Parts: sequence; C-alpha cells; structure tokens
Amino acid sequence: MEIKINNLEKYYGNRKVLDIESLIIEKGKITGITGPNGCGKTTLLNIIAGLDKEYIGNITYNGLNLNKEIADKMTIVFQKPYLFKRSVYENIEYPLKVRGIDKESRSKKVLDIVKKLEIEDLIEKKAHLLSGGESQKVALARALVFKPNLLLLDEPTSNIDPDAIEILEREILKFNEETNGTVIIVTHNLEQSKRLGHRIIEM
Repeated sequence: MEIKINNLEKYYGNRKVLDIESLIIEKGKITGITGPNGCGKTTLLNIIAGLDKEYIGNITYNGLNLNKEIADKMTIVFQKPYLFKRSVYENIEYPLKVRGIDKESRSKKVLDIVKKLEIEDLIEKKAHLLSGGESQKVALARALVFKPNLLLLDEPTSNIDPDAIEILEREILKFNEETNGTVIIVTHNLEQSKRLGHRIIEM
C-alpha cells in the first residue's frame, strides 16, 4: 500500500505539532520514522491509521481516501499494546474472526504465527496478565496473522529484552519479504531503523 501525504498540518490548540508538505511512503517497503520525543512521530502514525481525524491536509492510500476496505487491510501495534482479557489464542484469532475466516483456517493461521514468534507456550494464558515482552509478541502476532497490506508499529520493541527484540525484528522483516506488505515503524532507536528500514525519515 502506497501512502501519499500532502500539506499535512496538525495542531494541539495553538501549537503546531506536524507540518508535512509532501511525503510518500513507498509500497512494499519498510520505512523507519525517528526523532526526539515530542516531535510528532506517534501523532503521524495515528493519523495514517485513521485514529486521529483532526488534521488539515490530504492522505491517500493507493490513490484513494481512507475507507472501510482500506482500513480492513491495515493494522497498528501500539507501544503499550491493548490485549483483550481472553486467552492469547483468542486475541490472535480475533482479526481473522471479524474478517469472516472459517474456524479451521483460523486455527491453522494462529498456530502458524505463534510458532514463528515462539509463543506456543503462551497460547492458553490470559493475555492481559503477560509480561511486556510477551505482550508485544502477542500484539505483533495478532497484527501479522491476517497479513495486512499496511503494518504500523509504534515503538514495538521499547522496554523489552534483547531476545524478544531479535524475534520481533526477524518476523517484521520476514513479513515484509514474504507478503510485500508496507511497514511503517516509529522508533527512537536509529540502529533499529537502519537494521529494518529501506528508508529512514527523521522528524
């Protein structure tokens, strides 16, 4: 999914937090967005995700304005993921269920993604009781399981251990290679942007 942003401005009261004349996020690439705290990285991600509609300017997705069909093909993983108070399996299964995928196919896809992210041992646990690193893995699994066209990641590896970071980064790269899905990753970690990104945008 190609994202084109034109004349984007975002204000909080009288304070302008975003001012982007023109920006193209290339289809099928991983784009890293870096910059200091407070520069508007997460705000930009929320606008692209359609979660924040209070802005001036224009954003298109493969040349179209945001609609339900486009929204169904994108997903966002937050820095502090919100997981349902259900099992890990049910959390990961959810996006497949709402998209009308049959039960047998859902099971196969969930079991496949938990294996890739090395969280088979968590599958029956209550998701809201997991550690930070475990939660991030489950949130990424839930995002990847339906193979979105656009994957938005907001600091997905902050405050987690190096082993978990390695697994998450590996699966993000693999997702991009195998599906040609577009990935935007907001991170304060410039080295991570270099490891993952085809392009780095500094704000």
